[in-house]
Amino acid sequence: MAIIKAFKGLRPPEALAAKVAARPYDVLNSDEARVEAEGNPHSFLHVTKPEIDLPADLNPYDDRVYAKAKENFALFLQKKYLVPDAADCLYVYRQIMGTHAQVGLVACSSVQDYWDDVIKKHEYTRPVKENDRIRHMREISAHSGPVFLAYPEVYAIDEIIDKVIADQDADADLETPDEVRHTVWVIRDRSTIQELTRLFRAKVPVTYIADGHHRAASSAKVGKTMAEENPNHTGEEAYNFFLSVLFPADQLAIQDYNRVVRDLNGLSREAFLQALSTDFDLEPVREAYKPDDNFCYGLYLPGQWYRMEIKTGLVDEDDPVASLDISVLSDRVISPILGIADQRTDDRIDFIGGIRGLAELERRVDSGEMAAAFAIYPVSIGQLMDVADSGQVMPPKTTWFEPKLRSGLIVHKF
Repeated sequence: MAIIKAFKGLRPPEALAAKVAARPYDVLNSDEARVEAEGNPHSFLHVTKPEIDLPADLNPYDDRVYAKAKENFALFLQKKYLVPDAADCLYVYRQIMGTHAQVGLVACSSVQDYWDDVIKKHEYTRPVKENDRIRHMREISAHSGPVFLAYPEVYAIDEIIDKVIADQDADADLETPDEVRHTVWVIRDRSTIQELTRLFRAKVPVTYIADGHHRAASSAKVGKTMAEENPNHTGEEAYNFFLSVLFPADQLAIQDYNRVVRDLNGLSREAFLQALSTDFDLEPVREAYKPDDNFCYGLYLPGQWYRMEIKTGLVDEDDPVASLDISVLSDRVISPILGIADQRTDDRIDFIGGIRGLAELERRVDSGEMAAAFAIYPVSIGQLMDVADSGQVMPPKTTWFEPKLRSGLIVHKF
């Protein structure tokens, strides 16, 4: 069963919360982070993307980058941009984007749960990204960004969280430039903390990593290493737990994660369409086509959209991975026709989160940069859980969650 733990969160004073809160380190590159943090010494990007305070040509994995993270984090504490809570707390974190709202519980999750597969995964991690987060965590002795976890909804947990929101004033309330409202309530009441902790142990058999596989893996490895280094290790030390936000699965929305390809693997437009017609029914359409069901795709070639649907009987719908829309596209188009065997490493393919819309697919193709674009029906949270429960992994870049959690609103020091 899932173990969660209250902790003394480091939080910005309410007046600074909007200035400190930053997008996750892995959704923007160094140049974008420099622009975003320009003129704002409070931005938590100075901690999560410390290369923005160093020469632009410096390798982001240089020793000086991690040293700068430590220096900047110490400065945030010294200047009280982040202030520790007086006692162990849990936190309610609500996000509202347009008409969609999701409410999570910020807590520390157990490193041992990660190793025991109580925390389930659905993606492979890359060593270079793990090592980066490991070095960053060890340098600042803190988890700077939360892991986004989902759990099968539990009515009793929802009731408690709803009561906190109804009965308490918010401790932070801000709207970010992407028009997402972020609100935080601190749970200080001992009995409420104890009951939530008990309910997770009693009612939540597993949790699922929705976003943050590298942060989770790195946190687990840091915890394991520190345990081995500590001759007096008890299992209760702060490094045995990592920062997470746990959301009931029925509140989450996964957006589409689309593909653009640089060329047609030597095929003419006509030959490419002919090759597709072996496994797919193709229909030209007048407007941009956003898939409205599984196994339907939008295909964009310069100046023309097509509705593309897999022919009947070609999908093994009993296999949780093979039946994913991206698996079908990969197995029937991207690999055999376009010759792209490894989407993680081949620079002939790129990935576009659904938040950017179909117009971005058109732009990339019409500019001449890309030859074709595929709009893909989004994975459901149920499909994600099925894959994780089966012990398999999804193809790379399958899920895109919005809204993104902000870093710097709550930090866990260990």
